[in-house]
Amino acid sequence: MEKLNKQWLNAGEKLMSLSETTGAIKYGNFKLSSGKTSSYYFDGRLITLHPEGLQIVSSVFLPALRHLQADSVAGPTIGADPIIAGLVITSSYSGNGVNGLIVRKEAKDHGMSKTIEGELNAGKKVLIVDDTCSTGGSLVKAVKAIESQACTVAGVLTILDRNMGGREKITNMGHKFASILKVDSNEKILVADFNSQIFI
Repeated sequence: MEKLNKQWLNAGEKLMSLSETTGAIKYGNFKLSSGKTSSYYFDGRLITLHPEGLQIVSSVFLPALRHLQADSVAGPTIGADPIIAGLVITSSYSGNGVNGLIVRKEAKDHGMSKTIEGELNAGKKVLIVDDTCSTGGSLVKAVKAIESQACTVAGVLTILDRNMGGREKITNMGHKFASILKVDSNEKILVADFNSQIFI
């Protein structure tokens, strides 16, 4: 676990630097998808759609996935989509690939009317991922969607925890949670120490 903690901290430092060069972190007055306002905005897609950014995220999310013994990875569209793709590809390099799943906001009103895209069979252990966690609404919806298919949620990982109550909602449901970056009470973005999180 100490090796993973060092990798986690190193990834956080790299993502902070990359966020500055890509403009992923902006300061001002912003309205979030949760309806709340913030003095900063973190555009996770500028990280996960960047080759170096996705590599950094995958390099620590994959060993965490292995530690949790998850055999699939899922998350709410669209923020989780690149992360899921990165983990599906990198997990295959060892010959022990995991399936990717995308959780829709609403079930399709045509075709198979699915809420979850991808192959998912009952009894699977699924890791939930996303770029950010604010109030936790989309993550909680993804968790419930996976559990409704008689599957187990192994844990929840995000790049940034905005410290807006989402983490508490998830852990109160009995699920492990960890983020690479976190926001303190002064809305300053910091690198999160893996070993100090509820994830352990």
